[in-house]
Amino acid sequence: MSHFEIIDPRFRALVLPNAPLETLGTGYRWLEGPVWFADHDCLYVSDLPNDRVLRWSENGGISAFRQPSGFANGHARDRQGRLLTCSHRHRSVTRIEFDGTTTVLASDFDGKRLNSPNDIVCKSDGTIWFSDPIYGISTDYEGGKQEPELPPTLYRLDPASGELRVAAADFIGPNGLAFSPDERFLYVAETGDQFDDAAPRFIRRFAVGEHGVLSGGECFHSVEPGNADGVRVDEQGNLWSSAADGVHCISPGGELLGKILTPSLVSNLCFGGRNRSRLFLCASHTLMAIYTNTRGCVRP
Repeated sequence: MSHFEIIDPRFRALVLPNAPLETLGTGYRWLEGPVWFADHDCLYVSDLPNDRVLRWSENGGISAFRQPSGFANGHARDRQGRLLTCSHRHRSVTRIEFDGTTTVLASDFDGKRLNSPNDIVCKSDGTIWFSDPIYGISTDYEGGKQEPELPPTLYRLDPASGELRVAAADFIGPNGLAFSPDERFLYVAETGDQFDDAAPRFIRRFAVGEHGVLSGGECFHSVEPGNADGVRVDEQGNLWSSAADGVHCISPGGELLGKILTPSLVSNLCFGGRNRSRLFLCASHTLMAIYTNTRGCVRP
């Protein structure tokens, strides 16, 4: 188990000692936003600085799905099975319809343009939640320098009514997000200021109340080394977070259970594959995967 670090004995039941850490493809600039499409048996993932979305399948390998992509970052799937995308260049959240056309779901708030929507998740009631830091418009590398018009914010979008509202605004850099299996909690990575190493960086946990109103937001866990970027939850409620040394598995109580160690920093991850027990890793310029002994949470 050389690519595992066991910190708590509970971690042993979540991983497989004979499952290799596999390289599915390499030579990319910065991979982000993976999402699994079970009915197509494929993974979509952003090669962000190359302005493209890639498609991976077991039999077909990696191919270009969409280029240019508007410097797409995070992806999710809505309740109808459509692809939701966060675009840095266009400062928007979009949806690809079944006929291949694109619908802009959100691009502004209170008459001002969004910053650079980063990561996204769909709740079981159909509402769409996304983070909007300024990372994608701070440099030319991930979308092009532009002036922010709004503070970094976590948003909730109701696609049925079109209502976009602020879910939480007390962030420096909201990033990856994931609901607990029962959707009573929302985990959000606070990645801080990319140009200030002293800025706070930790995973926050919010209680989700009636009509999606959030409360709390206290520090749930601080990832070291590095910081949390992308996060996912398994069926048992464990949180799997990206980190500078790989992936960290955190219990529902906030305890670090163990790590999957990788040669390079992991930016994001998702469960997929057979029984949703394969963990796909965006390890900087390399797409990796490993089978686990747990399954990714599926919204009811």
